[in-house]
Amino acid sequence: MPELHANEEINEINNEKLSERDEKFREESLNGNLWRVILSVGTPLALYQSLNQVFKLLDTMMASHISSESVSAVAYLSQISIFLSSIGTGLAVGAGIKISRAYGEGDYAMVKKRVSSLYAICGMAGAFILVLILPFVDAFLGFAGTPDELIAVGGEYFRVELIVLVVQIFNNVYISVERARGNSKRIMYLNMIVIVIKLALTALFVYVLDGTLVTISYASLISQLCLFVFGIVNSLKKENNTFGFSIRAVTFKKEVVLPMITQSVPVMVEKMAFSFGKTVINAMSVMYGALTVGALGVSNNIGGINTNPQNGFQEGAAAVISQNMGAGKPDRAISAFKKVLVINVLVGAFFMTLTLLKLDFIATWFDSGDSEFHQLIKEVYKYEAFGAITLGINSAVMALLYGLGKTKTTLWINFSRVFVFRIPVLWILQSFTDVGAKSVGIVMLVSNFSVGAVAAFVAFFEVRRLKRL
Repeated sequence: MPELHANEEINEINNEKLSERDEKFREESLNGNLWRVILSVGTPLALYQSLNQVFKLLDTMMASHISSESVSAVAYLSQISIFLSSIGTGLAVGAGIKISRAYGEGDYAMVKKRVSSLYAICGMAGAFILVLILPFVDAFLGFAGTPDELIAVGGEYFRVELIVLVVQIFNNVYISVERARGNSKRIMYLNMIVIVIKLALTALFVYVLDGTLVTISYASLISQLCLFVFGIVNSLKKENNTFGFSIRAVTFKKEVVLPMITQSVPVMVEKMAFSFGKTVINAMSVMYGALTVGALGVSNNIGGINTNPQNGFQEGAAAVISQNMGAGKPDRAISAFKKVLVINVLVGAFFMTLTLLKLDFIATWFDSGDSEFHQLIKEVYKYEAFGAITLGINSAVMALLYGLGKTKTTLWINFSRVFVFRIPVLWILQSFTDVGAKSVGIVMLVSNFSVGAVAAFVAFFEVRRLKRL
């Protein structure tokens, strides 16, 4: 009887059918008006990313209520957290490409197997991080070049953040699965709930209970656990849930898992290298003082007002491009790329202008009343802001490359962004000029312009290749 039940489960997987909503989105993605498709999928993601960045800024502002050193600790340690979270982010992006491709091909049994197997892989990755790093946090932070004063301020904070990170690995994958099926409104609503919970708890802990950085990390953990619980419940639904989890569908067969891993590893390396490079930049910036590290972190957060909505459209467009490539429609993939390129350039120009006009006001949110810190933030960001348009180009090209499964290409583009256009440039400025703290801003300007040019060059040849298919 158990064997009969198992065979029934396998037959159900092999005969997976889409829900009415998923079937409708697939039809729209492959045959509908592409402007409408890109905007309908990308706008909720862009709105979420934009609001998320605003809340990050508010979170940093609340950290500044504790002390300016707390801002620097959060700015520095967040890059290390992002470095580690690259495992989950890489899996979400790389596997999401292959799930979208199977969706476009109409192979719904493969969709089920890849989704279920991906969740199993994430569970193993999370356990791996906790076992290897959590018991040795101080040594790990020291190895990463974290200044002793920031370890003292943020060591316990980082311990809790590690647990948050493991929960986020699952959450990122769940969001990626929802994105593959075009369910961007659900993503926006769920993440907005998470953000509101996080912000409310942080405000309570900091302003009412006079908390520390550790209590800020507790707020993150509680809010992420809310999304985690919803994702678990939704993924275990049985009816019309091709994109859900089934233990029977978990498999480590080569044809199911290997394409996801192959796509994911370059993305993991890319994200790790990029975050490690930013950590190196932070470490190099320490020579100008801890406040410069904080100013760079704040500048990056303000810059996120420009780039995060672009990333939202990038994520939506990448799924659409992947689906159309799976359905054998390269012309529609090219058209989707052109449309997201126009959108992202316009978005970058708008938010760059807005943030520069309101920069003095924005800087007051984070300066803790410190006039020197205020001026540092403004000096750094004035350079970083002008890369918003070229980063919009880069983001659109990333959508194209991710959609095509060209993750090795995205790896070397983003690797060069930090290790060719940032670290060497900062070293030159520090070694041969007396520009001072504004060097970190100049480096951002150089790298943002350079990576946009490189991405445009790559896109030119990729589009030509697609036109010959």
